[in-house]
Amino acid sequence: MTLAPALLSMHGITKRFGATTALADVAIEVRAGEVLALIGENGAGKSTLMKVLSGAYRPDAGRMELAGAPFAPSGPHHARAAGVAMIYQELNLAPDLSVEDNIMLGQEEHRFGCLLRGRQQKRVMRALDMLGHAELRPETPVGRLSVGARQLVEIARALVLAPKIIVFDEPTSSLTRHDVEHLFRVIGKLRAAGLGIVYISHFLEEIRLVADRYTVLRDGRTVGSGTLAGTSEAQIVALMVGRSVSELFPSVPHEPGEDILSLEALSGATVPRNVNLRVRRGEVLGIAGLVGAGRTELLRCVFGLDPVREGRVRVAAYAPRATVQARIRAGLGLVSEDRKGEGLAQERSIADNLTLSRLRPYGRLGWLNLRRRDAAVRHWMDELAIKGRAADQPVVELSGGNQQKVALARVLHQEADVLLLDEPTRGIDVGTKAEIYRRIGELAAQGKAVIFVSSYLPELLAVCDRLAVMSRGRLRDIRAVGEWNEEAVMACAIGGDES
Repeated sequence: MTLAPALLSMHGITKRFGATTALADVAIEVRAGEVLALIGENGAGKSTLMKVLSGAYRPDAGRMELAGAPFAPSGPHHARAAGVAMIYQELNLAPDLSVEDNIMLGQEEHRFGCLLRGRQQKRVMRALDMLGHAELRPETPVGRLSVGARQLVEIARALVLAPKIIVFDEPTSSLTRHDVEHLFRVIGKLRAAGLGIVYISHFLEEIRLVADRYTVLRDGRTVGSGTLAGTSEAQIVALMVGRSVSELFPSVPHEPGEDILSLEALSGATVPRNVNLRVRRGEVLGIAGLVGAGRTELLRCVFGLDPVREGRVRVAAYAPRATVQARIRAGLGLVSEDRKGEGLAQERSIADNLTLSRLRPYGRLGWLNLRRRDAAVRHWMDELAIKGRAADQPVVELSGGNQQKVALARVLHQEADVLLLDEPTRGIDVGTKAEIYRRIGELAAQGKAVIFVSSYLPELLAVCDRLAVMSRGRLRDIRAVGEWNEEAVMACAIGGDES
């Protein structure tokens, strides 16, 4: 079968930042009516390559062609006008504006300074009709929409410019299962319409559902391409990490001991509701549930971040006050799901982020011993293989996977006995995920208790000893992990009632 000519081709793309080579001779091709999965670990060069494509960066070497013509965008506006649309993981919408105004923002139909609302609405409705989402009305304020519907507004904004190429960057990381299924149907429509699609994701099983071919980047270089139909998951992972990964879910033997954390009829302002739970030393307890079930709020109440309306939190035999400081002293540590917003101080250094919750070992008479502190920071950077220039490097400059390691290192440095991990593997690559799974097992083997909240059921079923399911703020069921499967978890998650 003769392959169709490439709609987009990028050859020999090289990009340097000072002495650092971010991309070296990278090549990808995307054909019309095709979904190309762009795969790689955090820091492999995927984002840099897409910034070259979108006009945000100019390459130092290489050439690009779009629809058979040379393509060298002078900036993002030029790239959008030429037919390249980017759908980012972090949505960029104005919540107080309507769906129509968000879609047409910066590309309004106007004459003599007046908006041509009728013409605008026709363009907007054509884009929305293609997406097929009933709640997307042009006049609806975006702030009233679900996360999945907001993402569709981003896609509609791209469609009104009649793009040739659409790039989806980690599009499902914050979506419900229903919204993910709908997104995949939309991508199918876009593919059938002849668009070329670049799909970036760390979920390999998701990539198999939506993509035709793959290209793998590692350390800024293209290390493999092919059709997904003839390639195993193990082969792709080996290309990503540069070695064979025998276990995606490493198993570390550990034995649960006595209770260390007890929740007694714990209720928050709205959720959680009347949660009773006991967690043992040396145990990994998973908590599953749909978005909005109250999992995050439960951890925040336990850690003292959200107010507790009723009930009690006990750590061993001690009931600490409901403040973060008291809960940290009692031995609790939290890794937030919102790494960017509250999990890390993005502009502060690795050293600051890693040690701020436990500075006492380095303080004397109000002064910090920075040499001793930095030695401890280097120990944890080595221990968790955090890739950074130095301890004083701002966290914002690290890849997502390395940022997550810094957040985990903070609670380890804090010497927490109970680790509250909220979506600790979201948005990071499979190699780093395997490292985090192994570390969780090692922590349990050391006698620490881990509460692991995740929307990704395969990791909960593979890593945890027991699994609890939350629905509408209540803890509905808790069983040994061997007594669950994905279907049973979902049935429990959607089967809760208000009584």
